[in-house]
Formats: sequence, C-alpha cells, structure tokens
Amino acid sequence: MSLRVLGCSGAIAAGFRTTSFLLDERVLMDAGTGVGDLTLEQLERIDQVLLTHSHLDHILSLPLLADSVMRRRRAQGRPPIEVMALPQTVQALREHLFNNQIWPDFTRLPTPEAPVLCLRPIELGQRLTLCTGRGVEVLPAAHTVPGCGYALRSLTHDHWLVFTGDTGPCPAFWERLHSLTVSHLIIEVAFGDDECWLASVSGHHCPTTLTAELRHLRYWPEVWLTHMKPGEAPAVLAQLAAQPAVSSRPRVLEVGQTLHWD
Repeated sequence: MSLRVLGCSGAIAAGFRTTSFLLDERVLMDAGTGVGDLTLEQLERIDQVLLTHSHLDHILSLPLLADSVMRRRRAQGRPPIEVMALPQTVQALREHLFNNQIWPDFTRLPTPEAPVLCLRPIELGQRLTLCTGRGVEVLPAAHTVPGCGYALRSLTHDHWLVFTGDTGPCPAFWERLHSLTVSHLIIEVAFGDDECWLASVSGHHCPTTLTAELRHLRYWPEVWLTHMKPGEAPAVLAQLAAQPAVSSRPRVLEVGQTLHWD
C-alpha cells in the first residue's frame, strides 16, 4: 500500500523529474521522466500504466519503457503492459507517438499477436481493479486536453489516495471527493499568482485558485503539491501562505518520497 514519487515537477533540471508515480511496485501512474531512475529489474515488474492525459511530460517515458523491457518480457512469456487512459489519450498515443515516425508502434511489436504494450480506453467514473487487487476510480479533471485524475483505494479499508492529474478549477472533481474518505490528496499548482492568466489559459492552478478549491473540502486529508517548475517552489509557497487560511497547509512532494495509507 505505497505510492513512490518518481517525478513531481512541471519541467526538468538537475534533480527534477516530471510527473510519475510507482504504485505497489507494479503500476505506473503517469510516465514522466522520473521513470528513467528505475532499475531495469524494477521496470520489468511494471504490468500496468495509468495515464492522466496526453501531454509529453506525462507520457514521454512510455515508449522508452516498452523498448527497455520488450525482450526480457518476451523471453519470460509475459503479457503486454496494459496502458489505461481516456479514449482521446489513447487516440493521441496511436496517432502522434506510436506511429512509426516519432516512435515504433510497440502495440504491434515484437509481433502484432504478442506486443509489449496494449492500449485500453477507460471512462470517467469507471471503477477498475488493478493487477495488485487495488480498486481505482477515474475522476474528472479540467485541462486543455481531455484529462482525468485517479482515486486509489486501500486494500484493507475504504480509504483513498487521490491524484488530480493536471487540472484547473473543476467542480465535478470536488463533488465526487465529498463521497470518498481521502487520506492523501495530491493536487497540482503549476504557476505563481503573477501568472494566474497563464494558469487559466493552460488549465492549471495558481495559489489563488488552488486555495479557493481547497475550501471545498469538508474534511482534511494530507494535501501534497505537485507540478511546480524547477526553482519556483519558494515563491509559490510564499503566495500560498499569504492566502486566507485553510484548515490544512499543503506540503510539497519530493522525488523519492513514498506515501503509505491503509
């Protein structure tokens, strides 16, 4: 019952990795640059990938993961890695990534009958059962491309860890959250208040909109921040601290951190 932070930054620099989490050692949630810090043996254990949307910082390790483990999984007779995403995200992967121009089509390699990847469309509101037995619900998000978040259920209790994905203000997300007992909430804040206009047009949060959203909470889980740009966290945190108080001050996620919940 653990979620390891492989990457939680909105861009790259030394020590910064883009969004990716490793769930229970076998499931990736998004596939940003942080995936590249896993050993080959750890990569080989990944059987499923949950994608929030099609933007490059959340998918760019997926084709490289396929290339790294294809031969080893084939030698062991392992099934394809199941990549679950909204239909629009699946379509974008097929048209713009696995198109034999940007990257080979690993949904047909090494053979069409036994590929290393399979793409599975999912829908908002759908409940899934992962290869580890954990339940997952697909949550709404509001971004510039179709996107979603995920609620991950404890294996032993009706407690949830929620990741918003990339999103700006999204009333439907908070409406659903009121029905879940959330232990951890991972939510993005990509820009400072000096760039609220940019956050608005790009479907992200800034401190002002994030604080307004957090006031929708009727209870207080641990709140974790993600997707800040390298070097911008101190300014964003100062702006959050200057907002009217909320019941729980969010904390910043760090690469290598592991969240546990039961």
